[in-house]
Amino acid sequence: MRGAAALVIRSATQVDAEVLAAGTDLVVVGRAGIGLDNVDVAEATRRGVMVVNAPQSNVLSAAEHTMALLLAQARNVPQADADLKAGNWNRSRWEGVELHGKTLGIVGLGRVGVLVAQRAHAFGMRLAAYDPFVNPERARQIGVQLVPTIEELVATSDFLSIHATKTPETVGLVNAEVLAHAKPGMRLVNAGRGGIVDEQALYEAIRDGRLGGAAIDTFATEPTTESPLFGLENVVVTPHLGASTAEAQDKAGVTIAEQVVLALRGDFVPFAVNVAASEASETVRPFLPLAERLGRLFTGLAGGALSTLEITYEGEIADYDCRVLTLAVLKGVLAPVVDEPVSFVNAPQIAEQRGISVRETKSSDARDYVNLVVVRGDQGAHVAGTLFGKAEAPRIVGDRRAPRGPPALAPHARRPQRGRAGDDRAGDDDPR
Repeated sequence: MRGAAALVIRSATQVDAEVLAAGTDLVVVGRAGIGLDNVDVAEATRRGVMVVNAPQSNVLSAAEHTMALLLAQARNVPQADADLKAGNWNRSRWEGVELHGKTLGIVGLGRVGVLVAQRAHAFGMRLAAYDPFVNPERARQIGVQLVPTIEELVATSDFLSIHATKTPETVGLVNAEVLAHAKPGMRLVNAGRGGIVDEQALYEAIRDGRLGGAAIDTFATEPTTESPLFGLENVVVTPHLGASTAEAQDKAGVTIAEQVVLALRGDFVPFAVNVAASEASETVRPFLPLAERLGRLFTGLAGGALSTLEITYEGEIADYDCRVLTLAVLKGVLAPVVDEPVSFVNAPQIAEQRGISVRETKSSDARDYVNLVVVRGDQGAHVAGTLFGKAEAPRIVGDRRAPRGPPALAPHARRPQRGRAGDDRAGDDDPR
C-alpha cells in the first residue's frame, strides 16, 4: 500500500497492525458504515492515521430491520412461510403474540436505540432501557424508563433489543448470568453488534424453555453459516442485513467520500473516531486556519524547548467547544519541529511524548476584540489572532518573543485596529 493516502473499506476487510505498518503513506482509513470491529483504532492512532466512519448512514435501515425482526419473531413469519411453501397449512402451530402492551427493553439508547424506541412506541409498547451514559431526563423526553442494571431490564422485558456499542466492556454483556434473571418467555433481538450476546448461553436458555425465542442479525464471528441457534425452531436469523438497503449503502459511500476528502485536505473531519474533539461548530470552524497559523508562529517566537502551552479563547467563541482549535494550534506548534507528519490524530500523543503540558482556558471578555485566540508558553512567548470582516480573514494582532532580547509587541499590533468592539467605524470589518 505504499503511496496510498486513503483506504476505504467495508465490514469484511481487516485493518490490523500489519496492514497499517504496510501503509506507510496512509493519512486516513474510512469505514463505509458504523462498526469499527475490523479496524485497529489504537494502532492507527499511534501511527497518526485518522479513522473515520459513517455513523448516521444506516441508522434508519438498522432501526427498520430491528422492527422487522421483532415482528418476525413475534408472529413466526419465516417459519410459517417455509412451512406453507413445503405444502403444510398449520395455522394453529404458528400462533404468535402481539407487541401492543408488551415491554421492550433496549440495551444502548444511542441513535438506533432511540429510533427503535420511537417505532416501538407507535406499536403501543412500553419502553425501558439500560444505558449508564444517557441522561435520565433525555430518556424521559422520549418516553423511555431508564433502569440501573441490565439484570433489572431483562427481568421486566417481554422483548430485549441490543443496540450497545461493541467495546471490550460490552463483549459478552448478555451472558448466562444475565439471562438467568430474564422474565420467563422473553424474546431477544440482536440487530446491533455481534459478540455482545453470548450465543451459547442464548442457545441454552431457549433450548431449555426459559426464553421464548430470538431474532439474530449479527454474530460474534462472521460469516456464520453454522450455529446451534440455527437448529431451534423459534429462532429467526438473517446474515447481517441491518445496513443492507440501497439507501444506506448510498449514504455510507457519499459520507465516507466526503470525510476522506476533508482528511486529505487537513481539515476537521466530523466523523473521525480517534480525534480528541467531537465537533467544530459553524462559529468555531472558520478559526481553524488561524489556530494552526498561530501555532506555527508561536514555535518561531518561542525558539526553544517548551514544557507548557496555554491556549486562551476570549469573547463569543469562549461559549463554544474549542477543543478542535486546541488540536489545530498543537498541530501548528509541533509540525515545524518533528520529523513525522503531525495530524489532529497524533498531535496530543506527540506533545505528551515531548513532555508538553497543554492547557485550555476561556474568558467571555476579549478586551478590544469580539473574539481572540491567544497562545502562550512558559518561556514568555505569546501570539494572538482574530478574524476580521465578512470574509473572516485571519489577522495576527499581537505577539511577543521569548526573552532573548527586549520583548515587544509587533508594530502593527500597537496601531489602532479597525473593527474593534465598540468602534462606530467598524462597518464590514467588524471582527468575528
